[in-house]
Order: sequence, then C-alpha cells, then structure tokens
Amino acid sequence: MGDRNNVTEFILLGLFNNQDLIVKQVFFIFFSFCYLMILLGNFFILTTIRYSQLNEQPMYFFLSYFSFLDVCFTSTVAPKLIVDLLACKTTISYNNCMVQMFYAHFFGATEIFILVAMAFDRYVAICKPLHYMVIMSRQVCRIIVMASCIGAFFHSLMQVLIAIQLPFCGPNKIDHYFCDVFPLLKLACTDTFLMAVVIIGTTGMLSILTFFALIISYIIILTSLRTQSSAGRRKALSTCGSHITVVIMFFVPLIFTYVPTGNSVSGDKVFALFYTIIAPMFNPLIYSFRNTDMRNAMKKVWLEKLLHKGK
Repeated sequence: MGDRNNVTEFILLGLFNNQDLIVKQVFFIFFSFCYLMILLGNFFILTTIRYSQLNEQPMYFFLSYFSFLDVCFTSTVAPKLIVDLLACKTTISYNNCMVQMFYAHFFGATEIFILVAMAFDRYVAICKPLHYMVIMSRQVCRIIVMASCIGAFFHSLMQVLIAIQLPFCGPNKIDHYFCDVFPLLKLACTDTFLMAVVIIGTTGMLSILTFFALIISYIIILTSLRTQSSAGRRKALSTCGSHITVVIMFFVPLIFTYVPTGNSVSGDKVFALFYTIIAPMFNPLIYSFRNTDMRNAMKKVWLEKLLHKGK
C-alpha cells in the first residue's frame, strides 16, 4: 500500500488514440458545440420553469433539478475532455482524479434517483389523480430530492473509498477521458477481481434493476391510460414518451459500461460518451419538443421577455 505514492498524477489517453491534430481540432469544435448546447438548452428549461406556472407542478419541480444535474454532471468531464484535445500534456493529479470521480458518480447517481422520482410522479398523476397533490406535495418533493442526494453521496463515497485503497506503482496512463473506477482498477498493482465484482454488483446491477423497474412502471402507467379520455391519453403519452426516451438514452450505455467484466472496460469510454455528453445534449430538446406544456410555457415566457425588452 505504501507504493501508492509512486503515482502522483495520471495521464488521460482521451477518447481517441488518434494523434492527428486536424482530427483533434474537429472533435474540439464538436464537443465544444455539444457542451454549449447542454448549457443553453438546460438554461432555457430552468428559466422557463422558474418564470412560469409549471414551477408549481411536481413533475416540473423534478425536471428543473434534473436539468441542473445534467449541467453539473457534464461539467465534471466535458471541460477537461475539450481542453485535453488541444493540450500537449493531458494529465490530472491523483487528488483531482478522486474529486472528479466522486462528483461524476454523485451527479450521475442523483440523476438516476430523480428519474425514478419522475416515474413515480407520473404514476401517481395518472393512476391516482384524486390524491395527486396530497401525495406529491412540495414538502414530499423536497424530501425525495434530499434523499436522492444523500443516496448518491454514499454511492459516490463507496467508489472513492475503493479507489483510494488501490496501490498504484505505475504505469499511470488511464485509457479514458475522465477518471472512473474501472479504468483505475486496471492500473492497480494488486488483484482487483473482488473489487470489480463489488462494482459490477452495485453500480451495474443497480443500473439494470432501476432501468427495468422504470420500464415496467411506464408499462403500467401506459396500460392504465385505456380508461382516460383521448385528450388525457395524448397529454400523458407526450410526457411519458419524453421520460421513456431519456431513460433509454441514459441507462442503455450506462449498463454497457458497468456490467462487463473488469477486463473488458477499455472500449467502454465510447458508451460513457453517450451518458455524459450526448444524452444530456438531447434531453432539453426531448423535454421541450415532445412536451406540449413546456412548449407553450417557453413561448409565453420568452415572448414576454422579448416584448418587455422591446419596450
């Protein structure tokens, strides 16, 4: 364990092994555009919810937190990825590596719990409409968000505690574009089989079970829509359709990342790209264009702002 101090920094090999400067410049522009779209898209959603009547509805209360978490989650990895594409030295210190891993897992796990909360909210709204405002009161929503943060904190802490127990004797090259526990396991100069099993059994299985629980819950919700009016079905389908799309885009690549054996993770940085950058970029578009209430609120809020500015 004392040999761990032999490695004080890691070299991030990045998303691609291609050293062509033109290729790196192209991806620098692409990922910069993606990150900008994530910031702008979620800014529009947060502002729209904040300055409209949607802020009073539990579903949009959770959506505002989800949008905020999307920005935080992506910001833990995207800026470093973008800068490293043109940097001569793509290193990260040991301490910063642990910090990045903690926040990536914290914000990612909180997003998972918020997605579960949003599914529960839709179940109550559609299956128990008469008790909706009682069950999903603002106090209950705040408790759910707080519980999500606490659960995510302990999940992230477990990942970091596993990582800091690893002895690193060299080499120090991480085959990834950000610090994560599986790539670090490959660098440890000790047997990491049991640790890999623990990570697959916790993060991997949690992702699978949560994903299937969410899909089953939405199947139950959609089945119950047969008793609704045609207008009610259309509205429910638009909101549930948005949730289901986001759940699939987030969980499928996440499962492919954390459910393999510990030695097959080197190619999974491509899957990680989908849930750290690609999915967060499309989430604002999905929740805006597939949701009638959000579209109407956006028109009203931003039209009022433009008219007020014009005066």
